[in-house]
Amino acid sequence: MSRAGAKQRLMTEMRALQKEKWINFEDDDSGNLLKWRFALMVINSDSAFNGGYFKAEMTFTDDYPYQPPKFRFLIPINHPNIYPDGQLCISILHKPGEDLMSGEEASERWSPLQGAESVLRSVLLLLDDPEINSPANVDAGVMYRDRRKEYDEKARATVERSKQDIPAGFEMPRSFEPAPPPKAENDDDFWAESDEEYDFGGSDTGDDDADEQDNDAGDSDGEGSDEEQEDDD
Repeated sequence: MSRAGAKQRLMTEMRALQKEKWINFEDDDSGNLLKWRFALMVINSDSAFNGGYFKAEMTFTDDYPYQPPKFRFLIPINHPNIYPDGQLCISILHKPGEDLMSGEEASERWSPLQGAESVLRSVLLLLDDPEINSPANVDAGVMYRDRRKEYDEKARATVERSKQDIPAGFEMPRSFEPAPPPKAENDDDFWAESDEEYDFGGSDTGDDDADEQDNDAGDSDGEGSDEEQEDDD
């Protein structure tokens, strides 16, 4: 793909990501499409990094999407799969194709079918679920495995440090789920109990008419009987 083609695709991907709540392009600058700067937000109550606002950058080449981008965090994060310079050890950022040395399958590595969003979502998942069998930071890997409480404390300290980078006026999302629709207003008075009786289709008039007809029939039967008694006499 040509440089122009790479930029066109990156523009499309950036516009889609700008609508997401878990990423913030602070400058909203699309002038340099081959180098993005943004912040990833962790909103997950089960995560040690919950509430984090982590500045990062991703760089692309003219060969994108045939070659993967590069990603790195711009603040230090104590994590088994993050190098001291902020770069990540993650399969999706490795060149396409199977790697017999590492044991990674082609499906785990980069492919042109992937995109920037795939990378960023994988990074967020990695923050919560480290791969400690092949750590970039051995000490963090051991701490995560053997001293989880200490690891979580360091993670919370990193989160608090990251909040200093939240731009003035920016409101951190509390959930990535859309807000529920407004509750319909019910007329409680309509359903309130009342001493009044309501007619839901029956007719009292009809019942009265039936009673009158029964009485008339009874009277007629009685009169007929009297006449017959007179004739007999």
